Amino acid sequence: MTNQRPTQAIHLIRATLVVMAVLAGPARAQEQQVQSPPTKPSPVILPHIDIPSLDGSMPLIAHLFRPRDSGDAPRPAVVMMHGCSGLLSKNGRFRPIYRAWARELLKQGYVVLVVDSTTSRGFGETCSASKERRIMWRDRPKDAYAALKYLQAQAYVRPERVALMGWSQGGGAVLLAINDRSIGRPAGLAHDFAAAVAFYPGACAEKWQTAPFTRVPAQGWTSRIPLLVLFGEADVWTQLKPCAAFLTAAEARGNPVALKTYPGAVHAFDAPKLPRTELPQYREPDGRIPVVGTDEVARADAFARVQTYLAAKLSN
Repeated sequence: MTNQRPTQAIHLIRATLVVMAVLAGPARAQEQQVQSPPTKPSPVILPHIDIPSLDGSMPLIAHLFRPRDSGDAPRPAVVMMHGCSGLLSKNGRFRPIYRAWARELLKQGYVVLVVDSTTSRGFGETCSASKERRIMWRDRPKDAYAALKYLQAQAYVRPERVALMGWSQGGGAVLLAINDRSIGRPAGLAHDFAAAVAFYPGACAEKWQTAPFTRVPAQGWTSRIPLLVLFGEADVWTQLKPCAAFLTAAEARGNPVALKTYPGAVHAFDAPKLPRTELPQYREPDGRIPVVGTDEVARADAFARVQTYLAAKLSN
């Protein structure tokens, strides 16, 4: 694998495909089961942008979405962090799970910045044990704060009202980022994230005795940033038991943590129209074969719950 970035031509094709995919979203709302009322304005879809990494060593590819006709009136914003499979599918379009969530957040009036940590580094999937996976765990909390700093510099964003959302590996990056001993937070930050949401975060299942987790030991994890975690009880990829123990202990220490679990739901339960599928290529060392698939009841609750949670944390 290489750290060289894709060519400009590939970027242009990819950006065009992403724009087409999201523009096609409202017409497919029934298929994706995220209803967009016709009276709601369509979002302005911008091509990918490059935002500086915290150390200035590389640009990060990101996709910025703003509600149409929002002007420059400051709005709350959300940073989205994808899972280990990456943000884009092989045809260059947003994976349906992130397209659906970006559309929903736009519908609620948020500015949305989706960070493509994988393409930025020239990586493929980082679900398998590899040097690239270790790099992602080490650097993605920094990606989150690079995105925060970018948004806070924009006149159309309320700098004190930015939330962080992540899925699986991206959810684990959320936990690492918002910890008081964050491995990503820059010094001198005027406003931190106002809230965070993590879906089945991978960090709960990682070995906290190994880098980069040694700086944030599980028994000492603390955060002043409110955190909502959503989890399928039948998830065999990121298992609930260690995560529930981790979060329950954190809550007992006074951390503003909330955990919502869904009986029978597996990994990626909030993805639209995803058949329940085994992924033997990502078999765990103990023999577990990851399973992904939509759970319609859990998905509906998650969309409503996150909407309510963000509204409470990002309003005023």
